[in-house]
Amino acid sequence: MVHLITELSKYLMIILFALYTYQCFAVLKRNTDPEKQNRKFHQQVFYMYMIHLNAYLVLYLSTKNQSLITFYLMQVVYFVVVQICYTTIYRRASRLVVNNMCMLMMIGFIILTRLSVDFAVKQFKIAIISMAATMLIPFLISRLKFFRNLSWMYAIAGITLLGAVAALGAVSHGAKLSFTIAGINIQPSEFIKIIFVFFVAAMYHESTEFVQVVKTTAIAALHVIILVLSKDLGAALIFFIAYIVMLYVATHKIYYFLGGILCGCAASVVGYFLFNHVRVRVLAWQDPLARFENEGNQISNSLFAIGTGGWFGMGLNQGMPNKIPEVKQDFIFSAISEELGGIFALCLILVCISCFLMFLNIAMQMKDSFYKLVALGLGTIYGFQIFLSVGGDIKFIPSTGVTLPLVSYGGSSLLSTLIIFAIIQGLYLLREREENELEKPKIKKKKKGGRVTHEETVKIHGTKVQNFD
Repeated sequence: MVHLITELSKYLMIILFALYTYQCFAVLKRNTDPEKQNRKFHQQVFYMYMIHLNAYLVLYLSTKNQSLITFYLMQVVYFVVVQICYTTIYRRASRLVVNNMCMLMMIGFIILTRLSVDFAVKQFKIAIISMAATMLIPFLISRLKFFRNLSWMYAIAGITLLGAVAALGAVSHGAKLSFTIAGINIQPSEFIKIIFVFFVAAMYHESTEFVQVVKTTAIAALHVIILVLSKDLGAALIFFIAYIVMLYVATHKIYYFLGGILCGCAASVVGYFLFNHVRVRVLAWQDPLARFENEGNQISNSLFAIGTGGWFGMGLNQGMPNKIPEVKQDFIFSAISEELGGIFALCLILVCISCFLMFLNIAMQMKDSFYKLVALGLGTIYGFQIFLSVGGDIKFIPSTGVTLPLVSYGGSSLLSTLIIFAIIQGLYLLREREENELEKPKIKKKKKGGRVTHEETVKIHGTKVQNFD
């Protein structure tokens, strides 16, 4: 009976997640009626809670673990509170960003519960603290203007923290990544990447002259060099790509972009010869089965898991994802593919892409160059981290040890991603308020000379349709 329920549930979850994913892109259509759009958002909420309920029902039936019922109910309360807070405190917040944030965390809790209930509970506790800590960020970003004036403060803070990690940090998998404070493992690079984006945005908001570009590039290069010396090459790559994209958008000079890419390629070749663990990962990527007993074990088991799951998955608790080393962090996508299926995994990627597109949408519509670059930089970091995580798991690129945001286990990763989402919400609120202020004079003129249309009234009240205009 349990096996039958598990089999049926995996198909139901795939259908529900496919419907959810469709709505992620349907709400981005141009000239969508606000009432229809709100219905789509409510449908998304229904789909996500049904997926969540379905998954925990299967996990409970297959394990008979009574504590899962309490854990499930606590999660439901958590997500309801998060959504109520955003819809009441920030009435003009992007519902798509809120829904996707909750959906990705739900999937993370589901798969972590399957892998280890203890780790899932730890992640949930971190999520509660992180959400409470970030709830004020949208207000601060949308209301306070001094963030653009702290360029050198960002640089000093970032370099100091990275230097401290390089000198005193604990070594993990050959790289200095973190500190342990009061039993809590903290990875500073997860937060410094946000500070780094604010630094670059502030510098190029001041000026995009050649001298400014040289100064900014020198400081950015120092961030990357310290990360390379710490052997945190995944983070170094994320910082580098974010900077190159922001540099090009700020200056509109293609030769800066091409020159940066060439320098990055040259640095990758040098890194291959300088660092043994880079060579190990490249060799494992080239032929993992030939090195199955040693370097290729992780990626080989990852590929076995993805292949075993096929399109529809084995079903929750029916696979063997724990055979993959570091599955809770670096290879969570493989575990999802094995038990929930390739279609579910593809939908997960598409949901992440819809978040990325929303970030770019906000960046394109911001009029202030500082906020535009902040949104672009954070969007680039988020999107590129998805690429590195999934690409490493499916052997598209060598593994970089980067987590899947909001899904993988890791307190620093979860908190930093929630901060990014909160900043994006703040920018969205700021954009909505600016557009409202621009529309008010037009409406006043029309009130004097004619009737106000429904669409114009909608814009005034802050429920303007999200689109890519």
